Amino acid sequence: MRVLFAGLSEKSHLYSMVPLAWALTAAGHEVRMANAPGLTDIVTGTGLVAAPVGRDHGLHQAMKLAPESQDQEVANWSRLGPGEVDWPALRDRYEVSVPYGFAPYNEPVIDEMTALAQSWRPDLVVRDPLCYAGAIAARACDAVHVRLLWCADVYGRARQTYLGLMRQAPPGERADPLADWLDERGAPFGVTCDEELINGQYTLDTLPPSLRPPTTLESLSMRYVPYNGDAVWWPWLREAPKRPRVCLTLGTSNTEAYGGDYVSVPDILGALAALDIEVVAALLPQQRAALVDVPANVRAVDGVALHTLLPSCSAVIHHGGWGTYATALINAVPQLALSTNVADQEWRGRSLERAGAGIYAHHSEVTTDLVLRHTLQILDDPGFASAAQRLRDESAAMPSPRDMVTTLEHLVAER
Repeated sequence: MRVLFAGLSEKSHLYSMVPLAWALTAAGHEVRMANAPGLTDIVTGTGLVAAPVGRDHGLHQAMKLAPESQDQEVANWSRLGPGEVDWPALRDRYEVSVPYGFAPYNEPVIDEMTALAQSWRPDLVVRDPLCYAGAIAARACDAVHVRLLWCADVYGRARQTYLGLMRQAPPGERADPLADWLDERGAPFGVTCDEELINGQYTLDTLPPSLRPPTTLESLSMRYVPYNGDAVWWPWLREAPKRPRVCLTLGTSNTEAYGGDYVSVPDILGALAALDIEVVAALLPQQRAALVDVPANVRAVDGVALHTLLPSCSAVIHHGGWGTYATALINAVPQLALSTNVADQEWRGRSLERAGAGIYAHHSEVTTDLVLRHTLQILDDPGFASAAQRLRDESAAMPSPRDMVTTLEHLVAER
């Protein structure tokens, strides 16, 4: 098969695609990674074949100028299920999100990505759930089209809610900004919008089923496999920790995109200084350089891949990002998420709490006392570790990316 991966132009989103892309490559299929030019070196660094298209978006500049935007209600897609939102509010969400979120990510690459698909003729397009350029490209070349989630499927859930509420709305109030935009942008390629274009023919979901939002979409389970870029298994990671080890990480993508952190690393380290634990602060170089006083129980490091660190940890304190969250899940590590509400982060944090495997707190509520109290709660209550082990076992029972290759081969053959 020829397989085109259509990614949103964000490093963390690309990383979520790498294991399946390599599984398909190893099975003998031709794989190309279509992304904006700014990700070309990152793609080639994974060993995969980059296919740069279009131009880079300028959203990171806007994010740095307005870091508070991640806390605006319009950025929160977690509470948009039936009964959680009314028609005017959800319609307004799409009217803002399409021109100011979805379009800026996709407009720079739609034309060239679709032209690439029409000339190369992939059999299968695997796309980011927000890469609608990939949906247009797949339809334009009649490829099988699947979404690969890096999140809880809050976007698919919101769309289902939207359709239900729109049917009940007075005719004069019915509007569909997402479909209108996709109709307009797909028209030059003979593509019109329907729900299959928006949601794909199938959805590859890497969350354990017990943590997913309810959906009627055609979903396929695939085990999450972490990819963190360059990784070294350092000598100190090969030794069992002498005390409970707690990882503190605020990720990389959010910090780089918004130009700073929304919780204080020094304050958190100070709160944990009195505990009989080892704290590993996995930081960006600039975060590490900014530390003035490092408590005696803290190892501040940069360049540590989380999938090499988290297996030795008893807990992780983090920013709510997908990669950290999912890597902790598959390693049975209880989590304290100090997060924003952007995208699906509230859903994932609350679902983890419901499962008993972690605690979620909005970053605006974070104090040193809160961090200390919740860290002790997670370490002292064995129920957190037991719940985290159940989620790990649920994840381990899901098909691997290698298993998914066979499924995708059959889906393409059937169509």
